[in-house]
Amino acid sequence: MSGREGGKKKPLKAPKKQSKEVDDEDLAFKQKQKEEQKALEQLKAKAAGKGPLTGGGIKKSGKK
Repeated sequence: MSGREGGKKKPLKAPKKQSKEVDDEDLAFKQKQKEEQKALEQLKAKAAGKGPLTGGGIKKSGKK
């Protein structure tokens, strides 16, 4: 390790990623997540189209 080494040092090579084996359970889980996400987005779009949930106006107290 002398002080005369100049320039950039080469980075260490990262090990190659091993290809994951995909099980049927994983595929089913991912499919289920996609369906839930679609349903959630549909509900959000449906809710955004409507006005406020209260049918309201001025709230009246029970006292007279």
